Amino acid sequence: MVRWNPSWQPHLIERTNVELGSQIKKHRMGQDLSQEDLAAKIYVSRQTVSNWETDKTYPDVENLLLLSVLFDVTIDELIKGDVEAMKEALAEDWKKIRILSWGGLVIALVGVATFLGGVLFWNWDIVPSALLGLLIWGIGMVMLVKVEHLKKEHDLVTYRELIAFSKGEPIDRSNPRSQQARKHRILKIIAMTLAGAIVGGCAGYFGYLFFG
Repeated sequence: MVRWNPSWQPHLIERTNVELGSQIKKHRMGQDLSQEDLAAKIYVSRQTVSNWETDKTYPDVENLLLLSVLFDVTIDELIKGDVEAMKEALAEDWKKIRILSWGGLVIALVGVATFLGGVLFWNWDIVPSALLGLLIWGIGMVMLVKVEHLKKEHDLVTYRELIAFSKGEPIDRSNPRSQQARKHRILKIIAMTLAGAIVGGCAGYFGYLFFG
């Protein structure tokens, strides 16, 4: 049985068109509560409840838990069959991460190889070789940047979190390694980009000196 996972990010609810609004309204009316009554019980504004019921906004994890307790239903029952849609959305994003990761890496390496091949074997001038190599390498880097965007969207930083995400398992973001990685996330992305550029540039430069 597919079950709701508390580590899922809120944007999944919006992407998969979960019918939370109608479920909240149904359970609220079933307990003969007004929007004001419900809002008071879970410490939000009446407008917040109204926005939930009209699917303008969506409850966060904490509010989902409060609603499930108040209505005496599980979160699975509250979200109903839309949990499966969330699982499918996660699987689709994991597929994108894999394809973009491997594709971006391969294309970036092809860019470096194109530069070296143009200079060393195909008798191209260094300028067109560099331009074409950088163009191909840049395409690969764009794909890798998209991977980072998807990882950020799902709040994935460490390898262990990626593995859990790929299996649809709960993600532990509270451990020291995950916390430390989040503190230096931007620096890590910049460092990886610079490292890729330096490695490609050095490989081309020394290859040119050695074989040129």
